[in-house]
Amino acid sequence: PRHPTASHPALPPRPPGVGVPAPRAVARWRRLGALAWARPALPLRGQERAEAALLRALATVPGGLARRPLAEPRAPASRASAARDSVASRLLDLGFCDAQVGALLAARPGTRPQQLLGVASELLLLGLHPEPACVALTRSPSLLGLPLLQLRKRCSYLRKLGLEEGKLRRVLSCCPEVLSMPQRDLDAVLSVLREKCLFSARQAVEILRRCPHVLRADPTELEYKFQYAHFRMGLKHVEVVRTGFLQYPMAKIRQRHMFLERLGHYQTPDKKGQTQVPNPPLKDILRVSEAEFLARTARAPADEFEVFKKLLAREEDEAPESRLPEDGADRAPEDGEEH
Repeated sequence: PRHPTASHPALPPRPPGVGVPAPRAVARWRRLGALAWARPALPLRGQERAEAALLRALATVPGGLARRPLAEPRAPASRASAARDSVASRLLDLGFCDAQVGALLAARPGTRPQQLLGVASELLLLGLHPEPACVALTRSPSLLGLPLLQLRKRCSYLRKLGLEEGKLRRVLSCCPEVLSMPQRDLDAVLSVLREKCLFSARQAVEILRRCPHVLRADPTELEYKFQYAHFRMGLKHVEVVRTGFLQYPMAKIRQRHMFLERLGHYQTPDKKGQTQVPNPPLKDILRVSEAEFLARTARAPADEFEVFKKLLAREEDEAPESRLPEDGADRAPEDGEEH
Protein backbone atom coordinates (compact mmCIF):
# COMPACT_ATOMS: atom_id res chain seq x y z
CA PRO A 1 0.00 0.00 0.00
CA ARG A 2 1.11 3.53 -0.75
CA HIS A 3 1.87 6.09 1.93
CA PRO A 4 -0.15 9.19 1.23
CA THR A 5 2.51 11.47 2.73
CA ALA A 6 5.45 10.07 0.74
CA SER A 7 6.75 12.30 -1.98
CA HIS A 8 8.70 9.55 -3.72
CA PRO A 9 7.37 6.59 -5.65
CA ALA A 10 5.91 3.71 -3.73
CA LEU A 11 8.42 1.39 -2.04
CA PRO A 12 7.98 -2.38 -1.77
CA PRO A 13 6.14 -3.64 1.30
CA ARG A 14 8.31 -3.84 4.39
CA PRO A 15 8.11 -6.53 7.05
CA PRO A 16 6.42 -5.78 10.35
CA GLY A 17 8.59 -4.02 12.98
CA VAL A 18 10.80 -2.22 10.50
CA GLY A 19 10.88 1.61 10.63
CA VAL A 20 10.15 3.88 7.75
CA PRO A 21 13.29 3.94 5.51
CA ALA A 22 14.99 7.15 4.44
CA PRO A 23 14.06 8.44 0.99
CA ARG A 24 16.10 6.92 -1.80
CA ALA A 25 17.03 9.16 -4.69
CA VAL A 26 18.67 6.40 -6.73
CA ALA A 27 16.80 3.44 -8.05
CA ARG A 28 19.64 1.02 -7.12
CA TRP A 29 19.42 2.01 -3.48
CA ARG A 30 15.69 1.32 -3.61
CA ARG A 31 16.45 -2.12 -4.96
CA LEU A 32 19.05 -2.69 -2.22
CA GLY A 33 16.51 -1.59 0.37
CA ALA A 34 13.95 -3.96 -1.04
CA LEU A 35 16.54 -6.75 -1.01
CA ALA A 36 17.38 -6.03 2.62
CA TRP A 37 13.70 -5.98 3.68
CA ALA A 38 13.02 -9.20 1.89
CA ARG A 39 16.04 -10.99 3.42
CA PRO A 40 14.22 -12.64 6.38
CA ALA A 41 11.66 -14.16 4.05
CA LEU A 42 14.19 -15.72 1.65
CA PRO A 43 15.40 -19.30 1.95
CA LEU A 44 18.96 -19.93 3.16
CA ARG A 45 20.53 -20.04 -0.30
CA GLY A 46 18.57 -17.06 -1.47
CA GLN A 47 19.68 -15.15 1.63
CA GLU A 48 23.34 -15.92 0.91
CA ARG A 49 22.97 -14.71 -2.66
CA ALA A 50 21.30 -11.56 -1.46
CA GLU A 51 24.10 -10.84 1.02
CA ALA A 52 26.74 -11.44 -1.68
CA ALA A 53 24.93 -9.07 -4.03
CA LEU A 54 24.71 -6.46 -1.29
CA LEU A 55 28.45 -6.70 -0.54
CA ARG A 56 29.28 -6.40 -4.23
CA ALA A 57 27.15 -3.33 -4.52
CA LEU A 58 28.66 -1.69 -1.44
CA ALA A 59 32.17 -2.40 -2.71
CA THR A 60 31.59 0.07 -5.54
CA VAL A 61 30.59 2.88 -3.20
CA PRO A 62 33.31 5.19 -1.69
CA GLY A 63 33.81 4.13 1.88
CA GLY A 64 32.02 0.83 1.21
CA LEU A 65 32.96 -2.51 2.69
CA ALA A 66 35.61 -4.95 1.51
CA ARG A 67 36.97 -3.33 -1.64
CA ARG A 68 39.61 -6.08 -2.04
CA PRO A 69 40.03 -9.59 -0.63
CA LEU A 70 41.55 -9.80 2.83
CA ALA A 71 44.47 -11.98 1.68
CA GLU A 72 45.62 -9.51 -1.01
CA PRO A 73 47.61 -7.15 1.33
CA ARG A 74 49.86 -10.10 2.17
CA ALA A 75 50.87 -10.47 -1.46
CA PRO A 76 53.89 -8.06 -1.35
CA ALA A 77 55.39 -9.89 1.63
CA SER A 78 54.78 -13.17 -0.12
CA ARG A 79 56.49 -11.92 -3.28
CA ALA A 80 59.49 -10.66 -1.24
CA SER A 81 59.80 -14.01 0.48
CA ALA A 82 59.61 -15.79 -2.86
CA ALA A 83 62.34 -13.52 -4.25
CA ARG A 84 64.63 -14.23 -1.28
CA ASP A 85 64.06 -17.95 -1.67
CA SER A 86 64.85 -17.75 -5.36
CA VAL A 87 68.09 -15.80 -4.76
CA ALA A 88 69.09 -18.17 -1.94
CA SER A 89 68.63 -21.10 -4.30
CA ARG A 90 70.78 -19.45 -6.98
CA LEU A 91 73.51 -18.61 -4.44
CA LEU A 92 73.57 -22.27 -3.45
CA ASP A 93 73.97 -23.15 -7.13
CA LEU A 94 76.98 -20.77 -7.30
CA GLY A 95 78.74 -22.74 -4.56
CA PHE A 96 77.80 -20.91 -1.35
CA CYS A 97 76.81 -23.10 1.59
CA ASP A 98 73.67 -22.59 3.67
CA ALA A 99 75.51 -20.67 6.41
CA GLN A 100 77.15 -18.36 3.87
CA VAL A 101 73.84 -17.69 2.13
CA GLY A 102 72.26 -16.76 5.46
CA ALA A 103 75.19 -14.46 6.27
CA LEU A 104 74.91 -12.73 2.89
CA LEU A 105 71.17 -12.20 3.20
CA ALA A 106 71.65 -10.68 6.67
CA ALA A 107 74.78 -8.63 5.85
CA ARG A 108 72.97 -5.49 4.74
CA PRO A 109 69.26 -5.37 5.60
CA GLY A 110 67.18 -3.70 2.94
CA THR A 111 69.34 -4.83 0.02
CA ARG A 112 67.30 -6.14 -2.87
CA PRO A 113 67.90 -9.89 -3.35
CA GLN A 114 68.70 -9.41 -7.04
CA GLN A 115 71.28 -6.74 -6.16
CA LEU A 116 72.95 -9.12 -3.71
CA LEU A 117 73.02 -11.87 -6.30
CA GLY A 118 74.58 -9.53 -8.88
CA VAL A 119 77.38 -8.35 -6.58
CA ALA A 120 78.19 -11.89 -5.43
CA SER A 121 78.30 -13.07 -9.04
CA GLU A 122 80.70 -10.26 -9.99
CA LEU A 123 83.12 -11.27 -7.21
CA LEU A 124 83.05 -14.86 -8.37
CA LEU A 125 83.76 -13.72 -11.93
CA LEU A 126 86.86 -11.93 -10.60
CA GLY A 127 88.24 -15.27 -9.44
CA LEU A 128 87.21 -15.29 -5.78
CA HIS A 129 85.97 -18.52 -4.26
CA PRO A 130 82.64 -18.48 -2.40
CA GLU A 131 84.24 -18.41 1.05
CA PRO A 132 86.51 -15.33 0.55
CA ALA A 133 83.71 -13.63 -1.40
CA CYS A 134 81.36 -14.15 1.56
CA VAL A 135 84.02 -12.85 3.97
CA ALA A 136 84.58 -9.75 1.83
CA LEU A 137 80.87 -8.93 1.58
CA THR A 138 80.13 -9.52 5.25
CA ARG A 139 83.23 -7.55 6.31
CA SER A 140 82.33 -4.65 4.00
CA PRO A 141 78.53 -4.70 3.61
CA SER A 142 78.66 -1.37 1.76
CA LEU A 143 79.77 -3.32 -1.31
CA LEU A 144 76.26 -4.74 -1.56
CA GLY A 145 74.94 -1.25 -2.27
CA LEU A 146 77.27 -0.56 -5.20
CA PRO A 147 75.64 -0.23 -8.62
CA LEU A 148 76.70 -3.15 -10.76
CA LEU A 149 77.94 -0.84 -13.54
CA GLN A 150 80.22 1.02 -11.11
CA LEU A 151 81.50 -2.30 -9.74
CA ARG A 152 82.35 -3.57 -13.21
CA LYS A 153 84.16 -0.33 -14.10
CA ARG A 154 86.31 -0.51 -10.96
CA CYS A 155 87.22 -4.14 -11.63
CA SER A 156 88.18 -3.23 -15.20
CA TYR A 157 90.33 -0.35 -13.89
CA LEU A 158 92.16 -2.64 -11.46
CA ARG A 159 92.85 -5.13 -14.24
CA LYS A 160 94.34 -2.37 -16.37
CA LEU A 161 96.72 -1.55 -13.53
CA GLY A 162 98.03 -5.11 -13.72
CA LEU A 163 96.02 -6.71 -10.91
CA GLU A 164 94.90 -9.77 -12.79
CA GLU A 165 93.08 -12.84 -11.48
CA GLY A 166 95.43 -14.12 -8.76
CA LYS A 167 96.74 -10.70 -7.69
CA LEU A 168 93.29 -9.15 -7.61
CA ARG A 169 91.98 -12.07 -5.56
CA ARG A 170 94.55 -11.40 -2.84
CA VAL A 171 93.85 -7.66 -2.82
CA LEU A 172 90.11 -8.19 -2.47
CA SER A 173 90.57 -10.77 0.27
CA CYS A 174 92.62 -8.36 2.38
CA CYS A 175 91.10 -5.02 1.39
CA PRO A 176 87.67 -5.32 -0.25
CA GLU A 177 87.22 -1.56 0.20
CA VAL A 178 89.25 -1.11 -2.98
CA LEU A 179 86.00 -1.69 -4.88
CA SER A 180 84.08 1.07 -3.10
CA MET A 181 86.73 3.66 -2.16
CA PRO A 182 86.58 6.98 -4.09
CA GLN A 183 88.62 7.06 -7.25
CA ARG A 184 90.58 10.11 -6.06
CA ASP A 185 91.79 8.22 -2.96
CA LEU A 186 92.97 5.31 -5.07
CA ASP A 187 94.73 7.66 -7.49
CA ALA A 188 96.39 9.50 -4.57
CA VAL A 189 97.97 6.28 -3.27
CA LEU A 190 99.19 5.28 -6.72
CA SER A 191 100.53 8.78 -7.33
CA VAL A 192 102.64 8.64 -4.15
CA LEU A 193 104.08 5.25 -5.09
CA ARG A 194 104.88 6.26 -8.66
CA GLU A 195 105.79 9.96 -8.42
CA LYS A 196 106.96 10.55 -4.84
CA CYS A 197 108.59 7.21 -4.05
CA LEU A 198 109.68 6.59 -7.67
CA PHE A 199 108.54 2.96 -7.88
CA SER A 200 108.07 1.54 -11.35
CA ALA A 201 104.60 0.56 -12.54
CA ARG A 202 105.36 -3.12 -11.96
CA GLN A 203 106.76 -2.43 -8.50
CA ALA A 204 103.68 -0.37 -7.56
CA VAL A 205 101.40 -3.24 -8.57
CA GLU A 206 103.53 -5.69 -6.62
CA ILE A 207 103.26 -3.46 -3.55
CA LEU A 208 99.49 -3.50 -3.87
CA ARG A 209 99.57 -7.28 -4.13
CA ARG A 210 101.91 -7.82 -1.18
CA CYS A 211 100.59 -4.97 0.99
CA PRO A 212 96.95 -4.30 0.07
CA HIS A 213 96.52 -2.33 3.31
CA VAL A 214 98.50 0.57 1.82
CA LEU A 215 95.27 1.44 0.01
CA ARG A 216 93.88 2.57 3.37
CA ALA A 217 96.99 4.52 4.31
CA ASP A 218 97.27 8.27 4.33
CA PRO A 219 99.37 9.27 1.28
CA THR A 220 101.57 11.60 3.35
CA GLU A 221 102.31 8.93 5.94
CA LEU A 222 102.96 6.41 3.19
CA GLU A 223 105.55 8.71 1.65
CA TYR A 224 107.20 9.30 5.04
CA LYS A 225 107.40 5.57 5.70
CA PHE A 226 109.22 5.01 2.42
CA GLN A 227 111.61 7.88 3.12
CA TYR A 228 112.40 6.36 6.53
CA ALA A 229 113.17 3.03 4.89
CA HIS A 230 115.27 4.60 2.14
CA PHE A 231 117.21 7.30 4.02
CA ARG A 232 117.35 6.06 7.61
CA MET A 233 117.59 2.31 7.07
CA GLY A 234 119.32 2.34 3.68
CA LEU A 235 116.81 0.06 1.93
CA LYS A 236 116.57 0.04 -1.86
CA HIS A 237 113.33 0.03 -3.82
CA VAL A 238 113.64 -3.67 -4.59
CA GLU A 239 114.09 -4.50 -0.90
CA VAL A 240 111.08 -2.40 0.10
CA VAL A 241 108.93 -4.28 -2.42
CA ARG A 242 110.31 -7.76 -1.73
CA THR A 243 110.07 -7.56 2.05
CA GLY A 244 106.63 -5.94 2.18
CA PHE A 245 108.08 -3.13 4.30
CA LEU A 246 105.14 -0.77 3.77
CA GLN A 247 102.68 -3.11 5.47
CA TYR A 248 104.23 -2.71 8.95
CA PRO A 249 103.14 0.01 11.39
CA MET A 250 105.50 2.96 11.64
CA ALA A 251 105.70 2.69 15.44
CA LYS A 252 106.93 -0.91 15.23
CA ILE A 253 109.51 0.00 12.57
CA ARG A 254 110.94 2.89 14.57
CA GLN A 255 111.07 1.04 17.88
CA ARG A 256 112.91 -2.02 16.60
CA HIS A 257 115.19 -0.19 14.18
CA MET A 258 116.28 2.49 16.65
CA PHE A 259 116.70 -0.06 19.45
CA LEU A 260 119.13 -2.03 17.27
CA GLU A 261 120.82 1.18 16.22
CA ARG A 262 121.48 2.30 19.80
CA LEU A 263 122.70 -1.15 20.72
CA GLY A 264 125.20 -0.94 17.85
CA HIS A 265 123.58 -3.78 15.87
CA TYR A 266 122.40 -1.63 12.96
CA GLN A 267 124.01 1.19 11.02
CA THR A 268 122.74 3.39 8.21
CA PRO A 269 124.75 2.63 5.04
CA ASP A 270 126.89 5.38 3.56
CA LYS A 271 126.63 6.63 0.00
CA LYS A 272 128.40 3.53 -1.25
CA GLY A 273 126.03 1.27 0.67
CA GLN A 274 128.68 0.14 3.15
CA THR A 275 128.45 -0.20 6.92
CA GLN A 276 130.95 -0.90 9.68
CA VAL A 277 128.69 -3.56 11.20
CA PRO A 278 126.63 -6.16 9.34
CA ASN A 279 122.99 -5.17 9.49
CA PRO A 280 120.53 -7.99 10.24
CA PRO A 281 118.05 -8.93 7.50
CA LEU A 282 114.80 -7.06 7.55
CA LYS A 283 112.83 -10.27 8.05
CA ASP A 284 114.65 -10.81 11.37
CA ILE A 285 113.62 -7.31 12.45
CA LEU A 286 109.97 -7.00 11.43
CA ARG A 287 108.59 -10.40 10.48
CA VAL A 288 109.33 -12.10 13.80
CA SER A 289 107.56 -11.80 17.12
CA GLU A 290 108.88 -9.46 19.81
CA ALA A 291 110.24 -12.35 21.89
CA GLU A 292 112.11 -13.78 18.90
CA PHE A 293 113.35 -10.32 17.92
CA LEU A 294 114.84 -9.76 21.38
CA ALA A 295 116.32 -13.26 21.63
CA ARG A 296 117.83 -13.67 18.16
CA THR A 297 118.29 -10.20 16.63
CA ALA A 298 118.73 -7.68 19.47
CA ARG A 299 120.07 -10.16 22.06
CA ALA A 300 118.66 -7.97 24.83
CA PRO A 301 116.28 -8.54 27.77
CA ALA A 302 112.61 -7.69 27.44
CA ASP A 303 112.60 -5.19 30.32
CA GLU A 304 115.35 -3.16 28.62
CA PHE A 305 113.28 -2.96 25.44
CA GLU A 306 110.22 -1.84 27.43
CA VAL A 307 112.24 0.96 29.06
CA PHE A 308 113.57 1.99 25.65
CA LYS A 309 110.05 2.23 24.17
CA LYS A 310 108.94 4.49 27.02
CA LEU A 311 112.00 6.74 26.61
CA LEU A 312 111.47 6.88 22.84
CA ALA A 313 107.86 7.90 23.27
CA ARG A 314 108.94 10.65 25.68
CA GLU A 315 111.58 11.90 23.23
CA GLU A 316 109.04 12.07 20.43
CA ASP A 317 106.62 14.03 22.60
CA GLU A 318 109.26 16.55 23.65
CA ALA A 319 111.07 16.99 20.32
CA PRO A 320 109.22 15.49 17.34
CA GLU A 321 111.52 14.31 14.61
CA SER A 322 111.59 16.54 11.55
CA ARG A 323 110.57 15.17 8.19
CA LEU A 324 113.19 13.47 6.09
CA PRO A 325 114.49 14.96 2.83
CA GLU A 326 111.96 14.78 0.02
CA ASP A 327 114.25 15.52 -2.90
CA GLY A 328 115.28 11.85 -3.22
CA ALA A 329 119.00 12.51 -2.72
CA ASP A 330 120.87 9.93 -0.63
CA ARG A 331 122.50 11.34 2.46
CA ALA A 332 124.89 9.58 4.83
CA PRO A 333 124.81 10.67 8.48
CA GLU A 334 127.72 12.75 9.60
CA ASP A 335 130.07 11.58 12.32
CA GLY A 336 128.48 11.93 15.71
CA GLU A 337 125.07 12.67 14.26
CA GLU A 338 122.35 11.16 16.40
CA HIS A 339 119.15 10.05 14.67
